[in-house]
Amino acid sequence: MIRANLEAVRERIQRACRRSGRDEKEITLIGVTKKVPRESILEALSCGLDCFGESYVQEARDKITGLKGRVSAWHMIGRLQSNKANRAVELFDVVQSVDSLKLLGAIDRKAAELRKIQDCFIEIKVSEEHSKGGLAETGIESFLKKTGEFKNIRLAGMMTMAPFFDSPEGARPYFKRARKIFEKSGLSELSMGMSGDFEAAIEEGSTMVRVGRAIFGARA
Repeated sequence: MIRANLEAVRERIQRACRRSGRDEKEITLIGVTKKVPRESILEALSCGLDCFGESYVQEARDKITGLKGRVSAWHMIGRLQSNKANRAVELFDVVQSVDSLKLLGAIDRKAAELRKIQDCFIEIKVSEEHSKGGLAETGIESFLKKTGEFKNIRLAGMMTMAPFFDSPEGARPYFKRARKIFEKSGLSELSMGMSGDFEAAIEEGSTMVRVGRAIFGARA
């Protein structure tokens, strides 16, 4: 099932790239492994997928340590509290969900302790949903100016989540807004788009899509 699903997702990525005149090599596919067992991750690895994302530090720990050396990058994509920052820095290659200077400072201190440069993305908020995290657009410029104070952080990109819609076209305006913010930032990666809307996200400029259900099936 996973092999067929991955082939279908890759074909959808290719079609979205063709429609928007982009090279599919510009797109990084992240397999979201929230509630996905190790056996399914191993199957995805055997199909050539080697970049994965997790939402919870505790759940990720055993997967990351058990698959050490077999995965090219683990991304923290869920909301991260400052008190979980230490463990996240120990485990993840990239933290995509940075939404405050307090959190960035906690990550920087732990990275310095580990003599590590931690790749981070700024999470930006493009909807009015209270359940969504991220920096408001009005605060992004001042945030970016202050990030140079952190010597063990490499700010590599932006991440956002659009509201859920039955049709991916509903998410498109939110992706357009995120792209405009991203273009002003000088950052290199834009992470947006999930199982239900990643084609629209690619067409609007995403360089990284986070896909779980379309690869691994529905989670319990």
